[in-house]
Amino acid sequence: MENLKKPSWLKKRIPPLHDLQKVKKILDKGGLHTVCEEARCPNLGECFAGGTATFLILGEVCTRNCAFCAVQHGNPAPPAENEPERIARAVVEMGLHYVVITSVTRDDLPDGGASLFANTIGAIRGQDQRIKIEALVPDFRGDISSLETILHASPDVLNHNIETIQRLYSEVRPQANYGRSLGLLKKSKELYPQLHTKSGFMLGLGETHQEVMDLMEDLRETGCDLLTIGQYLQPRSDRLPVVRFIPPEEFEEYKKLGERIGFKAVASGPFVRSSFHASQMFEGASN
Repeated sequence: MENLKKPSWLKKRIPPLHDLQKVKKILDKGGLHTVCEEARCPNLGECFAGGTATFLILGEVCTRNCAFCAVQHGNPAPPAENEPERIARAVVEMGLHYVVITSVTRDDLPDGGASLFANTIGAIRGQDQRIKIEALVPDFRGDISSLETILHASPDVLNHNIETIQRLYSEVRPQANYGRSLGLLKKSKELYPQLHTKSGFMLGLGETHQEVMDLMEDLRETGCDLLTIGQYLQPRSDRLPVVRFIPPEEFEEYKKLGERIGFKAVASGPFVRSSFHASQMFEGASN
């Protein structure tokens, strides 16, 4: 498929270099990874300049090879045991009040890395109980005990991205399962009803309006509270091409539809990603 030309609404201003370097220096000192860098997020400059980042635990190599993702695929190294403490120190140094913790998928580990999620949440809480924490988790191959390990650590938000419509799963996420991802969100809400659950998906991969509506309804049926919708951007030449660039007014329509069917907060726009402006979404849903 011939590459589409990016429309005008997909151009971003680059923040001043010195604003980025402060955060980058803290991350490098701790030997830490961020999904902002590994996934080539278009909001990296804005988030780094604003003093925030989404921490990527369990290394930077993923055991899965999703067709939309820029994160490196292969055989990852064993987890670093002191990573939770290094992240907690960086959180304090960066002065964060809201932290997003995510990971590569680690199907090679017995618990999928859930214990390191829990330890990281605990290490941050040990530094400052007031910090809000969002755990953006993989599907743990449907292992409920791994999910319970994280939920028992009491994150403020449990986020798991559905990523795309059901029809495209075999092409976009061949090692994942649509029903399994919905089940993780539903189980989280059943076990901890007061917990905010969150999910997100991309547009521009060939989905229809009705399929998007069906996906949103499926998420609401799990009790999902918060929703993010963004434009898929091809991160490198061997990843899926963009089928269509969605204009801002369509994103606005989906935002209104999402709010109408019961989501507490919906962020929908070309540059929206699962952890972009996450603290504002949480605060808006909590009030």
